[in-house]
Amino acid sequence: MARESVLEAEVLHSRPTLSVKLRRTWNRLVWTAILLGIPIGALAVVNLPYAPIRDPIAEEAPLLLLPSYISMDRNFRQASAALEAASQLIDQATAPSDLDQGEEKLKQAKASLDRLPTWVWSELPDTPYLSWYDWRLNPLGLNRARAEVGRLEAKLFQEKNAQTALAQAEQTLGAAMQQHQEAATSPEKQAALRVWQDALDQLQQIPDTTLAGRSAQQKLEAAQREFEAKGGLQTQESISLIEAAKDFAWQAANASQKPPHSVDHWQKVINLWKLAISRLEQVSRRDLAGYREAQKLLATYTTDLEIIKVRQQEEADATWAMQQAKAQIADLIKATSPDLQQFDRSYVVGQLQHIVNQLESVKPGTTAYQEAQQLLKSARAKLKQLQ
Repeated sequence: MARESVLEAEVLHSRPTLSVKLRRTWNRLVWTAILLGIPIGALAVVNLPYAPIRDPIAEEAPLLLLPSYISMDRNFRQASAALEAASQLIDQATAPSDLDQGEEKLKQAKASLDRLPTWVWSELPDTPYLSWYDWRLNPLGLNRARAEVGRLEAKLFQEKNAQTALAQAEQTLGAAMQQHQEAATSPEKQAALRVWQDALDQLQQIPDTTLAGRSAQQKLEAAQREFEAKGGLQTQESISLIEAAKDFAWQAANASQKPPHSVDHWQKVINLWKLAISRLEQVSRRDLAGYREAQKLLATYTTDLEIIKVRQQEEADATWAMQQAKAQIADLIKATSPDLQQFDRSYVVGQLQHIVNQLESVKPGTTAYQEAQQLLKSARAKLKQLQ
């Protein structure tokens, strides 16, 4: 019991001593914070971006502004590094992803430059007290950096516009190719080729100094070659002339159906082919696509015309041979009596042979052919009878 009383007395005696120690430690921490906070706070205040506060300090104690100067220089270093990376990515871009990365670097550089106050040069100390610090920030460098940001922003804007133009041109070109492939008539093909030409014009207008422009030039060469292989775009005048030629050619071909025809009829067909050819000959050489198509049709139509001329000549020869044969038959009938035995047999045989030769010259496909075959049959029978 006595021992417990002694322990209780010791505990009660130690409690005031422990409380005093804690209070002293706390007070020391508070005063330390106050003593450190006051100069730090004052230093923070004088480094605020307010001219009424900074100007007197910059004149009398520029070392107090060293934290803000170091912060400015650090921002300039960050801006310079980001700007260099942005310049390489944008100026030497090989893919759209390079432009996206360059844009991000450019934003970082611009943000760092925007944190630099415009009045920095009015107070930045030119004093040996700060000569130990490796300054990178200087008026010339800052001006160059801002100018470079402006240049890269303009170039990036141009690159984005070029990318948009390239995408639109590629879409138009793809639609034109599909339209041309599905076209069934010449007007439909020409309509597709006009859209194709629009796409080529769009590709050609993209600046070749841009990434999209360099890509567009490659696509342009391939698309231009294929465009020319498809015949190219014709002018409206050439289209009208070629369509007129095709109309005359159709009429000529239709009129040639179901022969035989007379010489006069074949002449009408010839005139139609000549009209078709004359239209094709009017297509200007300056219209490369139209002239190329006109020359192809001209070769075909000229061949068709020559064929019709041959048919007409065959008809004329057949008509003439038939007329000659009939005349000779009439003369022979007049020169002989019903009894051929009373006349010179050799003379009659010779005349009949001549008539046979005339009738044999009448070619198939002429208006005189059927009648010539009938007369030829009779003449051969008479000739056989006399021989």
